[in-house]
Amino acid sequence: MELSALIDKIKSHTDYAKVGMILCHNGVVRGTSRDGQRVSGLTLTVDRKALDNILAEQRERPGIVEILVEIQEGSLKVGDDVMFIVVAGNFRDRVIPVLEDTLNAIKKQVTSKTEHFI
Repeated sequence: MELSALIDKIKSHTDYAKVGMILCHNGVVRGTSRDGQRVSGLTLTVDRKALDNILAEQRERPGIVEILVEIQEGSLKVGDDVMFIVVAGNFRDRVIPVLEDTLNAIKKQVTSKTEHFI
């Protein structure tokens, strides 16, 4: 997984001249759970069909040129990259909400994680 490769792909998009903002998310494995327990890593599974559906829906929103997502499945350790999301669109007031909505939908409908505690 390389964030710069996703950005380069956006820059080669046929509609790149319409882009005024590229916004990126880089999720990583934290060393603690939400409740403060120490974590050694996690196991992540991905529903690829659900991901495709979310991306198709979000790409239809006004001003959005492209959305690219990479998610690392399997066993991950603290500090590993989990997910990259890159949203390109014409104006920030359109791009920022799409990144947030896409991320929230992925976390709710696409990924399932099991944290491993120390």
